[in-house]
Amino acid sequence: MERELWKVVYAALRKVACRFDQKYVQFQPWRLAAVLLWAALHDRPVCWACDRRNWSTTRLKPDRLPSEATMSRRARKTSFALFLSALADELKGSGPPAWELMVDGKPLPVGKCSKDPDAKPNQHGRGYKLHTLWGTKYVPDVWEVTAARENEAAVAVRLLTQVRGAGYLYADGSYEDNRVYDAADASGYQLLAHPGTQATGQGHGYQSSNRLRALGMFADGYGWDLYRRRTSIERRFGNAGAFGGGLAPLPNWVRRLGRVTRWVCCKLIINAARIIHKQQHL
Repeated sequence: MERELWKVVYAALRKVACRFDQKYVQFQPWRLAAVLLWAALHDRPVCWACDRRNWSTTRLKPDRLPSEATMSRRARKTSFALFLSALADELKGSGPPAWELMVDGKPLPVGKCSKDPDAKPNQHGRGYKLHTLWGTKYVPDVWEVTAARENEAAVAVRLLTQVRGAGYLYADGSYEDNRVYDAADASGYQLLAHPGTQATGQGHGYQSSNRLRALGMFADGYGWDLYRRRTSIERRFGNAGAFGGGLAPLPNWVRRLGRVTRWVCCKLIINAARIIHKQQHL
């Protein structure tokens, strides 16, 4: 399966490479991305992918491989982040955001004895979290990796500033926040977040008109009919990690926020390649 997925990834990699030509470097960004993606596809550290002996199963590979030190230095550059983002966009699919979006987070825990200073804990332990706004595309419309401690509602507000569409946004009870309702409305969406038993909309503080509208929809029953569609985000997260090379728990060598973000980006790219490959062979 890894060979088939790599064909899709490598084809997109070379296509995006035609749009990036960085001056005064020995290795163009696509070569670095190839090494990082080859390591992520096989759940191996980057140093493993820097060894040409570990590329014997494919002919689709760079003619020269960077060293581990070069990878470590160049992967932190903004230019490389832009290339990975462009590659994800290439595999994401075109078109505006879907009529129905889901916002949710996927925990990325690390061991409780980890010394990673970026893995700030929440009530469930140390680690990170992948936050996504996901519709019908192969890659989340927008996403962000943060420490586990980061407030989900605050991250959702940041994500919503990056989309413009129209329709409904579904979320669990942790996003039942006036700030998220207003941010969703500014992006063209009506948020439907699971209301708690105390969610009456009659508090003394600020009450978003968008939240009151959602509570009215739940009271009428129509909101619950729509909200049942939120389960698709659970399936997307489940499918993204249900194959070899998928979005599994963080391995021991993936620590610090920048490295975790790059690793997750590679896994989302590989998952998009899986979906494309599956559709091509229906």
